[in-house]
Amino acid sequence: MKDPAHSKSVGLLLLAALCWSLGGVLLKSVAWPPLAVAGGRGLVAAVFLLLVCRRSLRFTWSPLQLGTAVAYAGCTVLFATANKLTTAANAILLQYTAPVWVALFGAWLLGEKATRADWLTIAAVFAGMGIFLYDGLRLHDLAGILVAIASGVCFAAMIVLLRKQKDGSPIESVILGNLIGFLIGLPAIWTAPPLAASGRLALLLLGVVQLGIAYLLYVRAIRHVSALEAVLIPVIEPILNPVWVMLVIGEKPSPLALVGGVIVVGAVTWRALASIRARVVPPTIASAPPG
Repeated sequence: MKDPAHSKSVGLLLLAALCWSLGGVLLKSVAWPPLAVAGGRGLVAAVFLLLVCRRSLRFTWSPLQLGTAVAYAGCTVLFATANKLTTAANAILLQYTAPVWVALFGAWLLGEKATRADWLTIAAVFAGMGIFLYDGLRLHDLAGILVAIASGVCFAAMIVLLRKQKDGSPIESVILGNLIGFLIGLPAIWTAPPLAASGRLALLLLGVVQLGIAYLLYVRAIRHVSALEAVLIPVIEPILNPVWVMLVIGEKPSPLALVGGVIVVGAVTWRALASIRARVVPPTIASAPPG
């Protein structure tokens, strides 16, 4: 029979990606520099998670917990910086080099080796995202490109280290990572102009929904999926991101972008369904036929 916990976790990953994808449309409503937004939403997310999870939190301050927090902060802060140094298309495409790093790190740290289907999915995702983001790509923004790649490495490290805590309580690392992100962004917040009411609401939603709720779902899911599934299935996030912008603001993607989006969504859907079909629960002694 199918593993219900694994199937549910795939659904949680998709819901987390849905929450993450709201970032594009919400960020456009916050008239702050990227580092200030990263710090502000980090503080909101940390406070939200502390309130929601306060009865079950266990801060061990172990190297694994702290290392995960640093990787999380590096992912969010470097991505915000990359968006300032290069195009949004470059930033998101290069951050989602993460599946390659997860495939390599996962085999080394977790013993979760990538299959041929995994590598085919990674190739299809890269091809689809390249087509989807083609109009916005630029190859001469070297500093931004390097920062975006570093963000992808941090994203991959965060996923592998969260997965390594699957038998513990990884939400503490997320809380600490958000607090680190806040401290890094604090100087930019201090000098940023006051926000309008719409900007304050958008910042609140960024912290509560786009980070807080998303990572509550994500850390629950990562207990029952491989590290590579945890990065491949949510890869629909950069495709959904401009969809919300189109619906709310009216920015329409090009026909070429739609083709790339179909490739990515198709590859991720195929990989998710294949992983659910492949995951079965071993029969128990109680259910074995009499012999």
